[in-house]
Amino acid sequence: MDIEELLSSVPTGLWIGGEERPGSSTFDVLNPATDEVLVSIADATPEDGIAALDAAAAVQKEWAATAPRERGEILRAVFEAITARAEEFATLMTLEMGKVLPESMGEVKYGSEFFRWFAEEAVRIDGRYTRSPAGTGRIIVTKQPVGPCLAITPWNFPLAMGTRKIGPAMAAGCTMLIKPAAETPLTMLLLAKLMDEAGLPKGVLSILPTSKAGELTTALIDDGRLRKLTFTGSTGVGKLLVKQSADKLLRLSMELGGNAPFVVFDDADVDAAVEGALLAKMRNGGEACTASNRFHVANAVREEFTEKLVKRMSEFTLGNGLEESSKLGPLISAKQVATVEDLVSDAVSKGATVAVGGVAPDGPGHFYPATVLSDVPSSARIFKEEVFGPVAPVIGFDTEEEGIAAANATEYGLAAYIYTQGLDRALRVAEAIEAGMVGVNRGVISDPAAPFGGVKESGFGREGGTEGIEEYVETKYIALTN
Repeated sequence: MDIEELLSSVPTGLWIGGEERPGSSTFDVLNPATDEVLVSIADATPEDGIAALDAAAAVQKEWAATAPRERGEILRAVFEAITARAEEFATLMTLEMGKVLPESMGEVKYGSEFFRWFAEEAVRIDGRYTRSPAGTGRIIVTKQPVGPCLAITPWNFPLAMGTRKIGPAMAAGCTMLIKPAAETPLTMLLLAKLMDEAGLPKGVLSILPTSKAGELTTALIDDGRLRKLTFTGSTGVGKLLVKQSADKLLRLSMELGGNAPFVVFDDADVDAAVEGALLAKMRNGGEACTASNRFHVANAVREEFTEKLVKRMSEFTLGNGLEESSKLGPLISAKQVATVEDLVSDAVSKGATVAVGGVAPDGPGHFYPATVLSDVPSSARIFKEEVFGPVAPVIGFDTEEEGIAAANATEYGLAAYIYTQGLDRALRVAEAIEAGMVGVNRGVISDPAAPFGGVKESGFGREGGTEGIEEYVETKYIALTN
């Protein structure tokens, strides 16, 4: 694919009210594999944000009144358009985020499915009609869209983190503003253009790339017309946004940090567990909130598991994500490489052994190799902090109770993975683990038809599944007399 032609097809201005507009200034979008500038794009100001909210508020009632089937048909049309242009979206994501092309193609399939799923859910927003228990009247319960929404999306999944918010919002009848990550705004801008071509009414969706996120989001959160905030990102930023939104009592859904345990019991199929570990750890190069962050392996099989994991991890060749020979692309930035290096150094200083990897190559680009740490002490920071990179620290345990306790020894509770061949143990442990999602004998759990979200400091609210659309509707009770 011609890269220059692809980049020239992407809007580089702000996308406000269904139209591309210039900004008062610009910022650069870099390729993390080369550190070269891909394009310069418009930098949204608070005033631009208010203009986008003006457009959203102006069409909110009209969009809410649009027939659910019509809203669903637009989402379905966008799903088909993304599918037809999958190579363009995948290449663009690899350019701005770094992941290898097969990973990007996988995200295109996954991300587009949210539009197909919520196209079908648009016509299934249910209410109820019942007689009151006292016999004094009738109870009608109906669902209505919450109103204009602000979605703040991260850089690690440039398409899917947007589509799983846009899909339910549009299906429910909400207008939406998207503030994409400054590192990866191009995919969302191309998507907005595609949605306009598919017939989305002007004003329903705006895209606001910015290098000054705090100023922009504060202006929007403080405006009383905004009714919903949905955020995917770090727990620290999420907490700040929750505090900011309190004055306006915004509806919130927060998908925050993770520290996913991968627990291998002594009765597990070790070969299957290793393959599952590769999926859970190395999806997106480890830059995923659902990535397994720590490996708790029963001592009876720990040596076998570690040896086989090391062998498989050593097969991940580093390189530019567009090159077919590359199995592992760069991390998003030099800062992220430094974070990973710091966590590995801390673990080694406390007694861990680097079984493979562990040394970042010289530039250009922000690369870090697939790494396995063995004999990692429980005091290592890597067991407490989200590494967001291709590092697998392994620690042993003896009893089932110890394995569960180790898995739950974190303030986070997004995803968890367990491997066991006993159905009774699988159900027992899955229920005992404090996480919003548990994978049993599988390393990939994300599914547009399933509710995605966490507990504890991993946030609240759910995206995907039949539950996802509930985040974008209000429940109204209408009382009728006999």
